[in-house]
Amino acid sequence: MPARIGRRLGGVLTALALAAAGAVLVAPAAVAGTAVTETAPGAAPDGEALQDGLWFGPELDWGADGPDGYAERLGETPATYAIRLSYPLDDRSRQDWSRAATAASARGAVLVLSMEPRVPLADLTPDDAAAFNDTLEQVQSDYDIHHLVRFAPEMNGSWTTWGQQPREFVRAFESVAETVHEGASGAEMVWAPSYGAGYPFERADGRLEDLTAADLRALDTDGDGLLTESDDPYGPYFPDPDAVDRVGLTMFSFGKGEAGAAAGRDVPLETNSAPDDGEVAARLDESWGYTVPQSATFYDRFALGEDRDLLLDTGALYDFTLTGDDELTVKQGWWRQVFAALPSHPRITAITWLETVREEAEAGSQEVDWRATGSDELASALRDDLNALGDVQWGPVTEVITAEQGVASTVQVRQGNDEMNWITGTAAVLAVAFVISGLVGRMLPSWRYPDDSATRDLRIDMVRGFVIIVVVVTHIEVLSPYSLASLNVIGAITGAELFVLLSGIVLGMVFPAAIRRGGEWAAAVAAWARARKQYLVALAVILLIFAVSFVPFVDASAIMTFTDRGTGADGTTTTGRVYDLYPNADRLLDYPPPWYAVRQLLLLEMGPWPFNIMGLFVVLSLAYPALMWLIRRRMWWLVGSWGLYAVHIVRPDFAPLPSQFNAVFPLLAWQVLFTHGLVIGYYRRQIIRALTSTPGKILVGAFVVGYAGFLVYLWAGDSFGFVPTPFPADLYGMLYDSGYPRIDLHWGRLIDLLLVMASSYAVLTVAWKPINAVMGWLWIPLGQASLYVFIVHVFFVLAVANIPGLDRQSFWQGTLVHTAVIAAIFLMVKRRFLFSVIPR
Repeated sequence: MPARIGRRLGGVLTALALAAAGAVLVAPAAVAGTAVTETAPGAAPDGEALQDGLWFGPELDWGADGPDGYAERLGETPATYAIRLSYPLDDRSRQDWSRAATAASARGAVLVLSMEPRVPLADLTPDDAAAFNDTLEQVQSDYDIHHLVRFAPEMNGSWTTWGQQPREFVRAFESVAETVHEGASGAEMVWAPSYGAGYPFERADGRLEDLTAADLRALDTDGDGLLTESDDPYGPYFPDPDAVDRVGLTMFSFGKGEAGAAAGRDVPLETNSAPDDGEVAARLDESWGYTVPQSATFYDRFALGEDRDLLLDTGALYDFTLTGDDELTVKQGWWRQVFAALPSHPRITAITWLETVREEAEAGSQEVDWRATGSDELASALRDDLNALGDVQWGPVTEVITAEQGVASTVQVRQGNDEMNWITGTAAVLAVAFVISGLVGRMLPSWRYPDDSATRDLRIDMVRGFVIIVVVVTHIEVLSPYSLASLNVIGAITGAELFVLLSGIVLGMVFPAAIRRGGEWAAAVAAWARARKQYLVALAVILLIFAVSFVPFVDASAIMTFTDRGTGADGTTTTGRVYDLYPNADRLLDYPPPWYAVRQLLLLEMGPWPFNIMGLFVVLSLAYPALMWLIRRRMWWLVGSWGLYAVHIVRPDFAPLPSQFNAVFPLLAWQVLFTHGLVIGYYRRQIIRALTSTPGKILVGAFVVGYAGFLVYLWAGDSFGFVPTPFPADLYGMLYDSGYPRIDLHWGRLIDLLLVMASSYAVLTVAWKPINAVMGWLWIPLGQASLYVFIVHVFFVLAVANIPGLDRQSFWQGTLVHTAVIAAIFLMVKRRFLFSVIPR
């Protein structure tokens, strides 16, 4: 074997090994994660979250972590995720909220919002509440996610800028709650003070001198004229009960190891200490850390007394620079005490754990670790202890909204008799054209295609050119004659079926020539090198679009997300829902990036929606040499695997790879088109001879005319009110759903594909010269570089989406846009722009 080929083979085999290893790692998750369209347990039909057990989840550092990473570490899907946002909302908060909602909805989790005022409470207005509620409703509508809103939490503390201002806090909370409750989001308002031992926390940040006289009177619950530990740490801050859906309590372990070191007391953290025995129970009894006995507990007053569920916000810190107890002892000691208290406090129905590393004032402004999944040992212990509780409700608890659903929703679903009428009409026109082509072939033999090439068939290039234009026009969603034609001119199928089938035919045709040039092994190595190039280009496009999203004044969300138009598999019920097609892409900016984000990139689980079929081509190209090896040995009957297609029909949710393309182009189904294309391309001469023989012409003619006649007959019965004997009267109305839906590669689309191919090939054969003279100059070059056109068109889709003031429903604007894009791509092809980089 030549050294050069050996080196290339080594690189290819390494890439294949890595890809195979990745597939093995993620395949179980892929199978489990594909069934996402049904309402999850614990979710009402309208998507509103319902609770059936204890909700547990983290408050993440969203800048360095995400739900996928946390769930991977824990080994379970939590019910909630929490995030802190600024209030009133600013652009950064809206962006952070949107990213968190996207990630949480992909896990079917509830999102806990801690809304932290960044302006004085007195400056908050009803307009701020209205703006917040508008976004709340929009996020809920977009992601079908349930929210718990902790407005201005820990308002009884002196360490918050909104703290210890009871009158203004109550006013602001009630204003937000009233607006949210009048809205349509279904969100729950959570009133969440901090545990009261150490109140009024005068030695934390010392803001007591800033209290107004009115606030001091409100806080002086014992009437002694002073604010001391004898005063109620909770009551002055409690709003109208109607404003509160849940109560919350912040209760952290700072590891100071004694009751006298309550929050807000200036006691240095000198060693890592496990919590005292019974510390959590004593806190819930309102006896730990107080110097003055309390008349009633927070739990009795506000959970039981107000008949409200309680959300406990908790965690235990660990400082790795200090000695003392080990991390597991400290953190497990705390969460086990929390869990042990649950049976006697059944209104504690949700727990959030602080899952971050940050500087902490209680630790002398040193960086400490609050995470309960920071190591495999910790995560395993937490998972085991949670599962031992028996009543933890793991996710999903709401409907799961994933990138795969977003990709699936990009398919334009046709429904009803109107669409069947288009399919029937197209079939009839193609059948007539086929019949006429026979007459033209006899009358005008000089128009025929000069079929004298074994490796290049310009008729196929012509069809490919037409198809790739259909793809470009379909993805640039503006109104024009191009778009009207592309949606209807080829009947039940889309450009994708022809794209995949014709790609297989071309590759089947060129492989023998590659063997003649260098032998079968060299041809296989060259094919793998091409597949590697396709894969690297796919990664490059994904990352380039991601990089462009950071460019000012460029809105990449047009292709990085997809807004449901109500034309997908779920119909109008999901109209307006927004899907993020770049899950965890932000995590790629971490150093080092987490493996789950890298894996999602490498396995093409993210990417712009007009580009999703590229992953299918990468996988099929990897298999191409092996398939051709079988075909060359007359084992073509093994290549077109109807067995795999049958597996897809029986198990449509099964996905051997979690790649994004599988949601729209399931590998097990769409391989049938590619593999049959390889066989057709390799045996093209023999197939043409057979089909152009007298028996072949009769067979093809009977199929074309019979199929079109069958549809026209059923259409006539439906339209004119007679029973199309021997078929049932309602068969025409049922045909679309049973055979032609665009979200599935069912029998109707496969038969329609045969009709389109047979008719178009026949017409091009007998009328080649006039058709070539009119359209060959455009369609043939684009067809010969169809993969190149497909790759570059993604950037044109993005460019058009950023045209200011574009009216997508304007016929003349749409016509201008489509014409300009096609012309620009044509010029790029003619000038061979980046042909050495981008595969063709």
